[in-house]
Formats: sequence, structure tokens, C-alpha cells
Amino acid sequence: MPEAFIVDALRSPTGRRGGSLAQVHGADLGAHVIKALVERNAVPAAEYDDVIFGCVDTIGALAGDIARTAWLVAGMPLNVPGTTIDRQCGSSQQAVHFAAQAVMSGTQDVVLAGGVQTMSSIPISSAMLAGRPLGFTTPFAESKGWQARFGDAPVNQFYAAQRIADHWNISREAMEIFAKESHDRALKAMAEGRFDREVVPFGEFLMDETARVSTLEKMATLQPVDPAYPKITAAVSSSVCDAASAVLVVSEAALKRYGLKPRARIVHLSVLADDPIWHLTAPIPATRNALKKAGMKLEDIDLVEINEAFASVVMAWLQETGYPHARINVNGGAIALGHPLGASGTKLMTTLLHELERTGGRYGLQTMCEGGGQANVTIIERMG
Repeated sequence: MPEAFIVDALRSPTGRRGGSLAQVHGADLGAHVIKALVERNAVPAAEYDDVIFGCVDTIGALAGDIARTAWLVAGMPLNVPGTTIDRQCGSSQQAVHFAAQAVMSGTQDVVLAGGVQTMSSIPISSAMLAGRPLGFTTPFAESKGWQARFGDAPVNQFYAAQRIADHWNISREAMEIFAKESHDRALKAMAEGRFDREVVPFGEFLMDETARVSTLEKMATLQPVDPAYPKITAAVSSSVCDAASAVLVVSEAALKRYGLKPRARIVHLSVLADDPIWHLTAPIPATRNALKKAGMKLEDIDLVEINEAFASVVMAWLQETGYPHARINVNGGAIALGHPLGASGTKLMTTLLHELERTGGRYGLQTMCEGGGQANVTIIERMG
């Protein structure tokens, strides 16, 4: 079977809510990473086969097929199409999967996969909350068919994060320690310049502004996001932010045609779903499923990027898999670096690739919880 290769991966800095990217139009932010990726590589822009972008809540500035719009705003040729996909938080990881599948099928040779989210203008998933208070469920839960199957249980990420913490006996204090470690790792990574190669500055905005010096004492004073979920505070949740990211996926034929050097090979890609009421647990069975299909063991994996939507999600995954905490999200996770929804998948992929290169690791695994109780898993092998 033909293989798919990653030849480049980059991202914008991550802007905090109301911060340096708050007034940037989504098309301009997406265009920023597209333009940088195209200019850095030897493939003529007119010879890209497709642009696949992840984005959640494609309304307002993100409406109208943001993948196609961002490509055009970047000044790229009119002949290249674009499509926008929504697998909730895993949207741009799914974009990589679709790009790789196109290449592996032999129908396309050069695909740009990425994502963009401007959460300052759309603060939290409208699909999740529809402008309602945090305790309310999603609009589809009002469906008679849904109620007949799942009853009145909340379909709510905060409910799920609390339920996971309770089920796996994870205390608020333990989650706060985990969250502080995320910030500490991120600040250390920035101080050591670990993100410098992967971040494309946006004008004078050079580096992520979401991570902060944090103390357990301060975290302990925060009120829960909702009284119904006493363990879940802003401190143990991913931060709202703005960002874009992109990965260039090509075929072996494209490597030869354009003289490209592959940086990674896509070893495995899959997606699996779990109970939508648990909502955030799918990375656990999805990881097991991916490793089985790939004929690998978790011990084969040098580094893992697992999205820190909430501390309890990752801590439950660690308990179930037994994987060392020291080898996941080694440069900090979404609690510190932000979770720009549709851009998070390729943002994590970008960091995973660069960290494998920095450390000399061979295999990296990426997974993340997604709305509806889903999870993508991608395994890559560093090359060169």
C-alpha cells in the first residue's frame, strides 16, 4: 500500500482569550500558516491537490468553508480546492487522517491539512452550549430519539470531566498538581526555545501567551465552573485561545517529484468512539485499538501528545495505560498552552514531530477526546 509522509508542520503562536490574536479574522489567521507552509516547501502552490481544515462552530468569521477562504486570502492559486471538517476537538487531527488516506489511496499526492479557531470571537463551542449556562445539555439532547436511547443524562463536557474524576478517584488537589506541571513544562519549553522551530510569528506576536506562573495556593481559591461539578475549575481545564496550525502530507511520488525530505512517516491512523455520556473517555479504548491494529505496544512509543481538555481526562488515560507521565505532553499541554478546538489536532502533531526530532525519539502517538465520545489516534515515525 502507498505510504503517507509528513514533510512540514507549523503553527501560529497561541493567543489567550482577548489577547494578541483576538482581533484577527479567522481567514487571516488560517492564511498565515498556509502561506508560511507553502513558502517553506518546494511544491508549486498550483500543484497542491487539496486543503483540508478543521474548525468547530463554523459561524461568523469562521463560516463559509474557512479552508478554501484561508487559502485564497493567503494569495494562493484559484484552482486549489478546500474543505472544512468538524470532528469537534479532533477536527484537524482528522484533517491529517483524510489527507493521509487520500495519499495512501493514490488519488492525491500533496495535501495541506490544518485547522483554525478564533475562540475570542466564539468563546466556547456553540455546539456544546448553544449560549446556555454551563449546566445545560446540548441542543441535540432534546431530540426525542436521543432521549429514548440515552435518557436525560447530561451531554456536557464539565459533567463528563467531573464524572471521570470521580470514577477514577482523582481528587481536585491531584488535578491541580497535574495542571501546575503542565504550566511548568510549557514555561520551561519556551525558555529553552523548544517551540522556536514550530511557531511562525504573527507580526510582532512571537510566542504563546497562555502559559503562566501558577501556584497550588492560587488554584485552590478558584470556584468551580459550575456548583454541580465541584472538582472542575478553570485551573484544571484547557484554556480558551486563538491559533492556527498546518501539516503538509505527501506521497512517495511527490517526495521524488519535488525533491522533498520526509520528516515523518504516518504509521497508523484510526478513530474510535465510546459512550457519548462519558463523552471524554474514548482516548483509552482508542489507544488500545490503535496499538493492536498497528501491531505495536505502548512501550514502543517514545512520546505521547494527548490533549489536556481537562486534567481528569489525561490522568484517567495514564491510570488505564500505565504510560509514564514523564513522556506525555513533555512541553506542557492544553491546560497551559490552550486548546484552540479546530486547530488543536495539527497543533499537537506539530509539537510531537518537533519534539521527536529534538530528542531523537522514533515513534510518537497522538490522541484526543472529542465531542460525541470520540477519539482519533495517529502514530508517526520520525525519519532522518
